[in-house]
Amino acid sequence: MGGTRALESPRVALRTPRQLANRRRVEAVIGLAAPALDVLLFAGEQLARIAGRNDVDPEPPRLGRRAARSPLGGPTGAPERRG
Repeated sequence: MGGTRALESPRVALRTPRQLANRRRVEAVIGLAAPALDVLLFAGEQLARIAGRNDVDPEPPRLGRRAARSPLGGPTGAPERRG
């Protein structure tokens, strides 16, 4: 691991004027939409607090033997226990 060679990035193609124009347009739209999206997120958070959505107690664990299931409800792929 000798030598102190500078880290070099691989060369990439330069963007065309059309690509640069599209990039500017997309960034302008994002810049215009960002404040509205911030307000929307803030309003949603306040509504969730008012509605008390965060105050719901977790459901207690279910007891008893049940067949193993994946999170989507399908078989787990593990062999079934019989006996």
